[in-house]
This record gives sequence, structure tokens and C-alpha cells, in this order.
Amino acid sequence: MENFVRPRPEFPKRAVVTSGMPYGNKLLHYGHVGMTLRADIFARFLRDRIGYDNVIFSSGTDCYGSPSIESYRKLCESGYTGTIEDYVRGNHEKQAEIFKKYEIGFNGFYASALGRAKEIHEEVCVEFLQKLIDAGMVSKHSSLQFYDKKFDTLLNGRQVVGKCPIDGCTSEHGYADECGLGHQYLPQDLIDPVSTLSGETPELVKIENLYFDLDKCIPLLQDWISSIEKDKDTPPFMVKEIKEFFKKPEIYIKRSYQAELEAIKDQLPTYVDISANEKAPSMTIQFETLNMREKACEVLASHNIRYRTGKTLTPFRLTGDISWGVPCPEINGLKNQTFYVWPESLFAPISFSRTYLESQGKDDDEWKKFWCSRDAKVYQFLGEDNLYFYGPAQQALFLYTQGKNPVLEPVDGELQTTKINPIKSILYLNQKASSSGSIKPPMAEEFLNFYTAEQFRMHFLAMNLSNNNVSLMPKAFNPNPTEELDPMVKEGNLLTNVYNRILRTVFYSTQNHFGGVIPQAEISDEVMATCEKAILDVEMFMHDKKFHQVYNVLDVFIRNINKYWVKEVNGADEEKLKSLTANTLQMIFVANTLLHPIVPKGTENVAHYIGLDQEKCFSWDNIFKTFYELLSTDRGHQLITLKEKEDFFMRHVWQLEQMLKENQ
Repeated sequence: MENFVRPRPEFPKRAVVTSGMPYGNKLLHYGHVGMTLRADIFARFLRDRIGYDNVIFSSGTDCYGSPSIESYRKLCESGYTGTIEDYVRGNHEKQAEIFKKYEIGFNGFYASALGRAKEIHEEVCVEFLQKLIDAGMVSKHSSLQFYDKKFDTLLNGRQVVGKCPIDGCTSEHGYADECGLGHQYLPQDLIDPVSTLSGETPELVKIENLYFDLDKCIPLLQDWISSIEKDKDTPPFMVKEIKEFFKKPEIYIKRSYQAELEAIKDQLPTYVDISANEKAPSMTIQFETLNMREKACEVLASHNIRYRTGKTLTPFRLTGDISWGVPCPEINGLKNQTFYVWPESLFAPISFSRTYLESQGKDDDEWKKFWCSRDAKVYQFLGEDNLYFYGPAQQALFLYTQGKNPVLEPVDGELQTTKINPIKSILYLNQKASSSGSIKPPMAEEFLNFYTAEQFRMHFLAMNLSNNNVSLMPKAFNPNPTEELDPMVKEGNLLTNVYNRILRTVFYSTQNHFGGVIPQAEISDEVMATCEKAILDVEMFMHDKKFHQVYNVLDVFIRNINKYWVKEVNGADEEKLKSLTANTLQMIFVANTLLHPIVPKGTENVAHYIGLDQEKCFSWDNIFKTFYELLSTDRGHQLITLKEKEDFFMRHVWQLEQMLKENQ
């Protein structure tokens, strides 16, 4: 049945799916897995929808940068004798192992500093830099870097802590040039800096680095944000947050400094006071250029006037001088530099795609069919804290690989803009948790002591993270649990209770009445129409990345299968039971296909027991067919015998033990 009344969403011919990369100095906490699960579910859906070989889902460990250096230094102080590469490799292997336990199916999970991926990544970084130089968008600038006089050393980003200067920031940690929430600023703007080496206030010294002229990209980026704002699947909060970076440079000064400001205003570059409310605690002054604002900051600091700066686009740093990084070739007389961690981590997904395709024996240019074709699309799943980097910074970097006059819709063969899919914060017991904050998030592996991967996957599917901050409230970790159902298992109950129930019912009935052989009967138009609606609803919500709505559709559909059986089975003779069995199996086939991206192992086991052809039954090429057309020919419609009390979807042993205690 393909007489569709409503239009169906369009999907690309090929797709890349990426997720935020964990740092090389960390194991995975629940947030890493939660975000990656959404990418995995979407990638698995696309494989079913457009074909397995047309989708690349890759990610990896973000190995380089100051976080890994600082963690490694502290580890060595406690007696560790391995190299930094050994340290990062150990974390990478543990990350890969944990992702696998959560049934996350990467085509490849690589590491930017290890193996063949490292070699390809170094090539990709140099290629990017050369294209940006050819486009005239790379400049050499002197900037300030923190220096610890006591230790006679320049400090990397994580060896300096202070307060973020961005107005309204709630991060607990401001580092040298970015805070824990991803705000970017200049080192001289960091409030109350302290060296983590000596505990003393570090000095600022001038160094030279290469920068991408991001502040010159505003007109092109404004066209980009206008274009994505028209897409119905673009979260409104994403547009709002990115637009804040397009404001002219601003400084916020408390009104208690009004007299001091008035006394020195002639020393400041020309500005406009745009304070909206005279009763507000702070004044807002705005400048035409970033250079004017920075000069103003120097004047204010010299007169001990405290201030905070507003979000704006600043030159995007490309290189640095830390040793643990991708080597940068000599450019404009700058030697012995490495790529700054943020741009090279934005290039890493391309490196990983190329690494995967090479491992499959593909040609060197095969990656361009995925990244440089208008028939393809790159979907990137990330936390809202990284919107600045994957938003204006990455899109501008990609667009200017075209040359000096880039266009928003590149021709085939040029890097295309990506589809950003941000999620809001995943709180923990209603609080913000982070590895660098005072409230530490539970590690991902800990959850598997209490919950199954399938329960975890179902729970994160149902979270409306595209619009709201959502709190994780697991009873197993809650010091003040309520008597209500554990929120972590609520959505999983759709599988362990409702779906299991109808599967057992149909299997046992078929075994008892038809010797385990699926009876032949006609599938009704009503059942086919019901299936079609569920299929089209899931397709639409998957396209829009509204995963909580996908869960809602499945919840209603699977519960209705049970209701359908209960309603029709009473008083059914043999012929009616044949029809009921066939029509129920048709709905189970559709439910199983729609569930496949979410709980792959369980649904593949269901298909195996029914006798569905594994290569055909999950493909959307066949989703509107009857299940009879997809049965394997070697089984003769014989179900695999389901034993008494056997289930396809299981509760965790810990939960069963808790239930036993409660019933005693």
C-alpha cells in the first residue's frame, strides 16, 4: 500500500552521522553515552531507510589538547610511567568498550592520535589549513598567553583557571581562553587567573599564532542562520544562541563604576551606550569592531574598572605551541607549532570517515561522495555547549575551503554545510553535573550495574532534549527515591511488559493451535492502514529528530496490538484465529522494524524467531509489504519454539532482586 495522502519527508542518498567526541583524558559518563545514543538511533534508522552502505556513523577520541596534557601530568606525579600516547590509548580502548556495551554501532570509533586515523588526520588538517590560506582567510596575530614565572613555562589552556568573563555565564571553571560551557574569549579577559602549577597569578606574554578571520564571515553566516531557521527541524534555542554571536562587541560594566567610567570615557575608543534600563545593575557599551573593544578593555583594566564582555565573533585560533598536538607546517615564519585543538577536532570527523572508507578498500576520493555532494548530508549530534564551534566556526571554515568567494550552497565536489542537531543539558537529579564541576556525573559503566542497555536506550529516546533540559532521575542513584516507578525503566517497560506480552501470546497460541507453523490468512486493509500510519508518523518524527515523538507513536501502536488481540480472540474459531494470528504478526513485523534502530539486538532476535529474512525485514524498501513476503524460505513458516516464561526483552537482575524484596 503506497497511496500516501500526505507528503513524505526527503532523505539524502548518502549520509554521515557524527557525535560529540569524548576527550582522551576521560572515561565515559552518562552524558557522553546519552548524546551518542541519539546519534546511533538516527544512524541505524538511516541505514534501514536509505541502505546500510549509504551511511557512515563514525566518531572517536579527541586525543589532543591541554586537558589530556594536564591529566597526564598529574597522573605522572602519582607514579604513572607510560607515555601520553599510552595514557590516551588506554582511555580510548575503554571508551570503545563502553560504547559497545550500550549497543552503539559505529562504522568506526577511532582516535585522532592513534594508528592510521592519526596519519590521515594529520593530512586532513594540513589540507584544510592550505585551503584557508589560499582563500586569504588566515592571518598571523600576536596574542597573549599565560606564563608561570615560578616554573618558567608557558601555560596551556587547562593550566590556568579563573572566572569566565562572558556576561551571564554560570560555568564553575574559566580556563585560559574558554570556559566549561564553551564560551570563547581572549586570555586577557579571564577574571582572577591562577596557575594550576604554582597557585600564583600568571603573567601574560605575547606569542604569535595563526588565526582564521571568523569575524569577517558575518554576512555569509547570517545567510546560513537564516537558511536553517526556515527548517522546521531546527530547534529554536539553537537559532537564538547562535544569533547572539552576531552582535557587535559589547562590554558590561556595573553601575557602581559609572562615575569612574565617566572620568575616563575620553580615553576609550568610540562607543555607544545601549543600556536598555537605567535601573539595571549593569551598563552596556557597544563598539563597532573587536579591536576597539579590546583597546577599551585594556583601558578599563588599567583603571581597575571591573567588566564582562558579551558574545561576538572573534578570530578563530588555528595554531598553538603545545607539544601534544597535530604538527603544523611552517607558515609565515612560524615554526614548531601544532594545530589548536578546536579546529583540528572539527576536521576529525572527515578524517574518521576517510579512515573508515580506506579500511573498506574504497578509493581516496570516496569520502567526497559523503561530505562534498549535494545528494548527501552530514548530521552532527552535539551538546548545546558546543554550538559556537560546530555552528558559526565550523560552517565558516568549511565554506571558505571553496576559495575567496564562497557561496552558501556549494557545488558538487566542495564541502557542504552540515546539519547540526544539538541537545539541551542532561541534568542529574535536577542538577547540572560535569567532570570539571562540583557535582560529578555517574560513569556510564555504573549504570549497567542497575539497568540494561535497552532500558537506557528507550529512556533517552523518550527525552525531549531537542527543546528542554531534562533530568536523569535513576532510583539506583537517588538518595531520596520516591515510591513511584523508577523513571529509568518506565519507557523500557513498553518492551519488557507490553511488547513481550503480545509476542509470548502469539507464539504460544501458534504453538498450541498450529504446531508452531504460521497460518496462511489475508492481511486486512484496516490493519495495513494502521501499520501505514505508524510507519509514516515514525518516518516524519525521525526525519525531524523528534525522538520523544517517535517513542509516543510506538507506545500507542504496540499497546494497540495487545488490545487488538484481546478484543478479537474471545470466541474465535480456527479460521478467525488464523486471521487474528496473521494480522497480529503483520503489526508485530512493523513494530519490530520501527523499533530496530532503538533496540537492535532484541528486535533482530524477534525477527529470527519469527523466521523473517534479516537482510530484508528491516529495510524500508520492504516496510509496506506483508510479513509473508519477507519470511525465510528455508523454515517453512515454522516459528522457533518459545519456551515457557522465555522473554525477548529482559529486566536487569538488580531490578528483579528489588522486586523480590518488595514482594517479601
